[in-house]
Amino acid sequence: MPAEARPWANLRMQIAYRSKRLNTGHMIEADQRFGRRDAIGPHGVMLFFVSDAPGEPHGYKLHTAYRLWPQSPDSDNLSGLLSDLTAVAADNIATIGGRWSPLGPKGSMVNGGDMTLPAGATYVGVGVSTLDSDRGGWYQVARSVREAAAMGRNLSGFDLKGQCWALLTDGTALHIDRDPHARLGVTGIRCNKDLDVDQFTYFRPDEDLIERGDDATHAVWQQLAALHHTLAAHLLARRPA
Repeated sequence: MPAEARPWANLRMQIAYRSKRLNTGHMIEADQRFGRRDAIGPHGVMLFFVSDAPGEPHGYKLHTAYRLWPQSPDSDNLSGLLSDLTAVAADNIATIGGRWSPLGPKGSMVNGGDMTLPAGATYVGVGVSTLDSDRGGWYQVARSVREAAAMGRNLSGFDLKGQCWALLTDGTALHIDRDPHARLGVTGIRCNKDLDVDQFTYFRPDEDLIERGDDATHAVWQQLAALHHTLAAHLLARRPA
């Protein structure tokens, strides 16, 4: 792989594994609060930034801020949630102007993670964490855990799957299928660009990743792209020349 392409390949993998960890934490927290008044919704949004870090292998450090929502009818609809968040971002840009950051302090879009960034940190992408999976929607699978426990079966939130989507400023699209029971070596990571820093290929089996899937998946990609383009146009325009 050409030297100039290696940092991006490394960043894609870092973001994929960071997303997996955040999705796991999202799952555990939602499972612990399931059925309570402070229950967490099944969807969250992640914002990715990098800062210069000469001591790191590729010269940068990844920072991730995220937002989770309380359980409600509005936060149960992922496509609608992303659409609403894009509208909020556009309104903040229009009213606050060039000073607005999705990390706040005014008009913050996040409530967890790296909410304070080093000077000069750069926006590189946005992602989604969801507890819905090919095993069913979150509420269905959460109830199945409790039914299994009532029947004496050893099953917990740690056994449940989750998934993530991400779009990056270099055109990367990522889909991460987090399966705690996946076979050794099966990462569940699909990407339209190279992930291996030691290998460059012209054949990428997931190059058409965004075009795949059902209508609900297409809607997620579409709304995530709208949010990503809104944030990128604003945040990258603020960078010094």
